[in-house]
Amino acid sequence: MQMDEHVHDFVTYLVANCGLSDNTVKAYVSDIDSCLHTLSLRGIRSLDAVSVDDLRSWLARESRSHARTSMARRIVAIRRFFAWAHEHGVIDTDPASTLTTPKLAQPLPVVLNEAQAARLMQQVETDSRMRSTAGVREDAPEKVHGGVGADTDGEHKRGDDDARSPSALDSAMALRDAAMVEVLYATGMRVAELVGLDLDAIDFSQRTMRVTGKGNKQRVVPFGVPAAHALERWIDLGRSTCVMPDSGRALFLGVRGMRINQRVARQVVHAKAREAGVPDIGPHALRHSAATHMLDGGADLREVQEMLGHASLNTTQRYTHVSIEGLKGRYRQAFPRA
Repeated sequence: MQMDEHVHDFVTYLVANCGLSDNTVKAYVSDIDSCLHTLSLRGIRSLDAVSVDDLRSWLARESRSHARTSMARRIVAIRRFFAWAHEHGVIDTDPASTLTTPKLAQPLPVVLNEAQAARLMQQVETDSRMRSTAGVREDAPEKVHGGVGADTDGEHKRGDDDARSPSALDSAMALRDAAMVEVLYATGMRVAELVGLDLDAIDFSQRTMRVTGKGNKQRVVPFGVPAAHALERWIDLGRSTCVMPDSGRALFLGVRGMRINQRVARQVVHAKAREAGVPDIGPHALRHSAATHMLDGGADLREVQEMLGHASLNTTQRYTHVSIEGLKGRYRQAFPRA
């Protein structure tokens, strides 16, 4: 069997058993292919012939042009591949078992303080209300929470073209942007999770939403009253303006009526941060901010882990360091003998 066939079997195993995201699987395959291609140029044609020195030589070459984080991922990919090959009887010994990942710096995540977060939320709410009153039709259909007030395809019917006038679309986008920023901060979800939301994922009666995270793992997260109001205004007034026959059940739509992508969501957050006069942040910084503010407010670490969808508690613990840094700053300001 050729080495590339082993890689194919390994990918099948990852998809079926490990619950990894598509991007992670693609990255692993790219790393493994690069390694095996380099080894084949040196005359190594089978996995049994690969030694730990061969792997270290490849890693040394890769380290000249790749950052430590990329090298760490390459080592993980190679270790998982050869461990799988050994466990499945493809090779007699595992040459990658002694490879170690480089220690990576753990910079504290960038976060807004609570006052800055409040200013950002106030900015998006004010902007949406000012712009929406100018263009969004107030005679929109009934609420579509879970399908109420929608036709059989989950879409609103319109009898004229005024609903998609430039002013109406601009106002709808303001409602959408406000809802997206509110949801990102209220739930701490990832931007990929945000753009993947469907209408059916939201339970307004319980103020929770079903989120599909990495590896297609689902979790239920709560959201507060401000986020609920922003979502209601977007769904009832804004989305009904943008919806098209091909919109499906996507929650957040663009001006063409299709599900938005991550790039649009990032642009919205950066733009709103500039308008609010707070540090330039993206969606992931809002996630960091939400986690930090929850911990500052007394939330349990494991509750924050569950809300964010972290597989490991170690990942969530980074936010405790941010909270401690904030505590030190307040201590230095307030305590006379600091």
